[in-house]
Amino acid sequence: MKFKAQEKQNQLIEKITAHHLVVGIDIAQQTHVARAVNFRGIAIGNPLSFSNDEEGFNNLLQWVRSLQAANGLTEAIVGMEPTGHYWLNVSRWLSEQQFEVVLVNPHLVKKNKENRDNTPSKSDKKDALVIADMVKNGYYSFIRSTPEAFEELRVYLSNRDSVVTRLVSAKNQIHRWVDVVFPLV
Repeated sequence: MKFKAQEKQNQLIEKITAHHLVVGIDIAQQTHVARAVNFRGIAIGNPLSFSNDEEGFNNLLQWVRSLQAANGLTEAIVGMEPTGHYWLNVSRWLSEQQFEVVLVNPHLVKKNKENRDNTPSKSDKKDALVIADMVKNGYYSFIRSTPEAFEELRVYLSNRDSVVTRLVSAKNQIHRWVDVVFPLV
């Protein structure tokens, strides 16, 4: 079993060639941070903070294109953590722009923070760099595209679970109040 996992990771590493710009994005609600490395893990360019809207996404596109041109790179792969629902818009937009978008495990990002600079410190810029390093090292997975109907069902089920939880809580509060106000003994 271990050999199969190692083979898969080797295949993921081999996908990234000397022609790739590897971009890591630290996802947030309003402002994302991107960092880039080459296939060896050498940081390229300055960090980019961009907003979670089309204007910010266009800034990201210009930044990536300029780094590719400045370093003679023809391919790009973009990695990010699937943080809440905030990653969905930028992921879809990048896919529409013909970028390969991959996901990294947030738990592994947290564990790998010390690998970059031997300190457990946290910052958006450092997290983006750690994400880029993880992609470069083959610790990523591909986004499974699901039909829109399934995504809607997932949202409906999540909303239903929330409503049922609140309903049960409200019923329990009413039972408690009735028991306190009208004790049986």
